[in-house]
Amino acid sequence: MNGEAKPRGVLWAGRLAEKPGAEAFAFQSSLGVDRRLAQQDIAGSRAHAAMLGRRGIIPPETARALDGELARLAEELASGALAVDGGAEDIHSFIEGVLTERLGDAGRMVHAGRSRNDQVAVDFRLYLKEAVPGARDELGETIRVLLDRAEEHAAAVMPGYTHLQRAQPVTLGFHLCAWACALDRDRGRLGDALGRLDECPLGAGALAGSGLPLDREDTAKALGFARVSLNAMDSVADRDFALEIAAAVSIAMTHLSRFCEDLVLWASGEFGFVDLTESWSTGSSLMPQKKNPDFAELIRGKTGRAAGNLVTLLTLLKGLPYAYNKDLQEDKEALFDSLDTLRSCLRMFRGMLSAAVFNLGRMRAACTGGFLEATDAADYLVRKGLPFRKAHETAALVVRDCLEAGEDSIARRSLGDLRRRSALFDEDLYAALEPEACVKSRNLPGGSAPEEVARQIEALRRRV
Repeated sequence: MNGEAKPRGVLWAGRLAEKPGAEAFAFQSSLGVDRRLAQQDIAGSRAHAAMLGRRGIIPPETARALDGELARLAEELASGALAVDGGAEDIHSFIEGVLTERLGDAGRMVHAGRSRNDQVAVDFRLYLKEAVPGARDELGETIRVLLDRAEEHAAAVMPGYTHLQRAQPVTLGFHLCAWACALDRDRGRLGDALGRLDECPLGAGALAGSGLPLDREDTAKALGFARVSLNAMDSVADRDFALEIAAAVSIAMTHLSRFCEDLVLWASGEFGFVDLTESWSTGSSLMPQKKNPDFAELIRGKTGRAAGNLVTLLTLLKGLPYAYNKDLQEDKEALFDSLDTLRSCLRMFRGMLSAAVFNLGRMRAACTGGFLEATDAADYLVRKGLPFRKAHETAALVVRDCLEAGEDSIARRSLGDLRRRSALFDEDLYAALEPEACVKSRNLPGGSAPEEVARQIEALRRRV
């Protein structure tokens, strides 16, 4: 090894005569978070070193030596043969420190034309280019499970709710398809974010680019980026790609939370629509009879973490002057946590939903009583030629008559009683008010008819 080895801890040792004390150094270290970027940092350094060699900024043999040692570093870190030094300031310092220990001055050449500002920006983007497709895959798997269960229950009648009040008959398959549609949009949001972050900041330097004859297009292509970032200052100051992904994750978690709220309600004794099974429930430390939907509740609770992480990033950025500031070191922990949380929650949700046993009889029974057929009674009159507003009023008056008579369904009124409100009512009304008939009549695109639910399932399967 040539030359004196620089400590792995810092890359800025030359300027300051005094260094932070141990506690202060640990406070400003980011190694605990950015150590997961080790492979991306090595990939970026290999591309940068190769470009430096091709451009004649460093000797070609030095570029080859750097590439070979970086490749060995990647293997050693992956296998565990090399452990990350906890005393390093960050993963970039650690890797460059090892290079310098092993290669001497050649190791010191790797950073020519580069700042940690553009280095961390490229590492972060490389990591997200791998992690976000993984999250999209998890969403896709969850959609497939939802569609499998929806196909299984495409014709299983249940109440649909607005304001948490029984509203109209739908099917369980229709309800599960609604959940799948929401997750499909979440996949789309993450895909859109990937397209925007797919630009290479390497070569932006600290904020103003480099005076060395770098080839930014070369490194961007080597690293698999779609393009080079347009403005060097924006390249190191920008974190809206992190905001966008955090927002997309927060929306996806909010969807999961709402689905879990439905499941928690359905699992209650008051609804009794679903048994989440013992393997996806927990008991009580005091009450022997309890079977609690804790997994659904915990997913609902973890949604607050994703929302909090988004607010953390928004707050982090809102007061920062352009370009780079040390505050930006705090960007990764929040987003890493959000992505980790989303992936784990999706896996738990899939398992819980796959095992769930739906009480179809209880769901069907809940469609009787509560006047879920009232809209269909109004539609019946519209088909007979009555203006809708008049038909709506007539159906409402029939509901009032039922309540005064102690009846909980229009179908329980006699035809004579119904005709006192409208002569257009006839015997065929009763068949039209059956929950299955109410559902079947809604066969427009987006409707709850079983054949339309089947079409929706097929459309979603093609997207995923």
